[in-house]
Amino acid sequence: MSTHHTPRAARPGEQAAVLCGVGAALPATVVTNADLTARLDTTDQWIRSRTGIAQRRIAGSDLTTEDLAVRAATNALVRSPSLPVQAVVLATTTPDRCCPATAPAVAARLGLGSIPAFDLAAGCTGFLYALATAAGLIATAMAQSVLVIGVDRLASLPDPTDRTTVPLFGDGAGAALLRRGTAAEAGAVGPVVLGSDGSHADLIRAAHPGALHMEGADVFRHAVDRMSTASRQAAMAAGWALDDVDHLVPHQANARITSFTARRLGIPEGRQLHNVEDIGNTGAASIPVLLAQAVTDGRVAPGHRLLLTAFGAGLTWGATTLTWPNLPAQPVDTKGMPS
Repeated sequence: MSTHHTPRAARPGEQAAVLCGVGAALPATVVTNADLTARLDTTDQWIRSRTGIAQRRIAGSDLTTEDLAVRAATNALVRSPSLPVQAVVLATTTPDRCCPATAPAVAARLGLGSIPAFDLAAGCTGFLYALATAAGLIATAMAQSVLVIGVDRLASLPDPTDRTTVPLFGDGAGAALLRRGTAAEAGAVGPVVLGSDGSHADLIRAAHPGALHMEGADVFRHAVDRMSTASRQAAMAAGWALDDVDHLVPHQANARITSFTARRLGIPEGRQLHNVEDIGNTGAASIPVLLAQAVTDGRVAPGHRLLLTAFGAGLTWGATTLTWPNLPAQPVDTKGMPS
């Protein structure tokens, strides 16, 4: 069954969740296409032409999902306003263990005390689902500020001999701090459009690490259709025309999906943010890592109107709008092991 809900735009004086910090962390190890061609029946040209990816960062066995989440969260908090974090929402498809959840351990390592902390799983759409969840916690006065983390170690999921899926995935984490504010403020999260269709759950599935199965052509079609539709709905709910969008910020699945989605929306190349060529598909980390990099290298500036969209296993998808606030640059952490 396919489901979606299109919310209305908040009025300027209404309460909203406001972005006030971002951060990201990537493993230190870089795996290039040349490294993969040394052990797989593929070529650099084959990988680039189908995915746009030249390299990816891979976590070793000594760098856990929890470690990456702590790094990213620390980077988000270090230059954010000094606010008491009152909840942690962590999106991941690749927890270090089935039980317990990762978020409480991350909160403990960050010294956040006994605040609510929990995981959610929505595939590569996880960050947008977590963003909506955090906004709900703020709207219902459950928390004044919420730390949202997207983290995945997707490189562990493919069969290591599968040339079609191994090149796609990398590992990483991104984090965002949200505070209570008003809809008129820069950084206010706009209406969030979310959807799912479990009748196509088998298109992307992994019973365990090393057993990822993906129907590439069907995934491509659904991703473009769902992200472009959700993006239109989110922009409309926010009262934006697509021409108002300064940057499309899509989940970095592969360059062709981004290009086709942008084409559907009429958003030209110069207004698309991307980093898939350097880090691959990092799942729930994809959008926050891209935002952290874009603010650091100057691609995103205060006042820019951003349209965020994602698609993932489930099937799940989502989109929202955001006018970028004045945040300090925060270089992405690539040190590897946490201190």
